[in-house]
Amino acid sequence: MSRKQSNNQYLIKVNLKGNRGVWRSLLFRGDQTLDDLHEMIYLAFDRYDEHLYSFYFPKGPTRQNKSGLQPKEYASPMSLEEQNLPNDQQRFNAAKTILDELKLRVGQTFEYLFDFGDMWWHELKVVEIERVDPKGKFPIIVERHGESPQQYPDDDE
Repeated sequence: MSRKQSNNQYLIKVNLKGNRGVWRSLLFRGDQTLDDLHEMIYLAFDRYDEHLYSFYFPKGPTRQNKSGLQPKEYASPMSLEEQNLPNDQQRFNAAKTILDELKLRVGQTFEYLFDFGDMWWHELKVVEIERVDPKGKFPIIVERHGESPQQYPDDDE
């Protein structure tokens, strides 16, 4: 499936929750998907073992807002195959959701959960949106801050 290339460019800061000293800045074109975002976070944090993941807008399920509404969940295609959800909960395919469709705003935050067993929570913040003619290969890791924690810390540490 071919998409028209977007002229929007998104700079997204990905912070490892519980460790504010570890974050990455990533640059994407607006025609890239949440699955592309997942793949770049996976690489940027030096992970080596794939797991299921989800993005939550505006916040994750542990932060139910005051009106009682559940956040929108955009899940990995593999986890959608195993959908055993309550009738009132709907999940969307991260591989079919492009950034431009999300109508992101500068300053907006949302969450990403990698590995439902080890629960690697991340907070993402839209730092900048520019209208440009993005050339070259995207996405790009713009900046790394702090050392990536081990995906599976040693038991004796």
